[in-house]
Amino acid sequence: MAIDITKREDIALEFHDGYARTEVLKGVYPLVKTYKCLLKAGHTAEPERYSDKIQVFSFTSGTGYICGEKKAYNIEELSFYIPDFDHEKFSIYAAEDMEIVLWVIDMLESDRAAYEDTHMVLPSFKRFSECEPYDQSCKGPHTQSWTVIADGNLARVLMGVVKAEGEGTKERGHAEVAQWNYCLPGSDFHFTVEEETVNHYEGDFSYVTAGLDHSLIADPGKTVFYIWFEHWVEEKKINPQSYEAK
Repeated sequence: MAIDITKREDIALEFHDGYARTEVLKGVYPLVKTYKCLLKAGHTAEPERYSDKIQVFSFTSGTGYICGEKKAYNIEELSFYIPDFDHEKFSIYAAEDMEIVLWVIDMLESDRAAYEDTHMVLPSFKRFSECEPYDQSCKGPHTQSWTVIADGNLARVLMGVVKAEGEGTKERGHAEVAQWNYCLPGSDFHFTVEEETVNHYEGDFSYVTAGLDHSLIADPGKTVFYIWFEHWVEEKKINPQSYEAK
């Protein structure tokens, strides 16, 4: 089977103090874990923090806020948050039931070196309406795409959003990156990997092994709307420079 997929209805959530976190797509890739989380209205969660792992939170429905030690962020639309490892405590409060997708990425020594050389300033909070649009040759003429994490800004991690009606993405296999997809509200499209096709709907997760041809296409009147998350499969060989060096 070429397709790795977890359907929304197959995700079991166990709540503790109003917060649930369940791993999906287990074992598809060694360095990245994917979680579906739900925080019930009126509850606060204090997610685990890591010194050696990148975390990327995607707030896909519901409203609330993130409270850090230095700043707070209102969540009123699709939003993305990357904490500063374990350097700063933060909590998440849900004013409404809040659905969250979380990627946790292990960092090798080479990833830490790449991060030290160049990285986005953390913590980072970005609303969907603030994301930069981009175009790509594998997308339909009316398909819209936005960058969340640009290449080179967060070690081997890249991330974006795609939306279209009646078209979408037809991509030849990229051997350089493994890809995860999460279907956003309103999604109803065909997801194909190699010669295998399944229907994809809101709340579904999927994974594309690096190198496999794949497409995400909606029929006329239907919608493609998904987050894509990618990880370079090869380590980056970067030697950080020093301003103090002679």
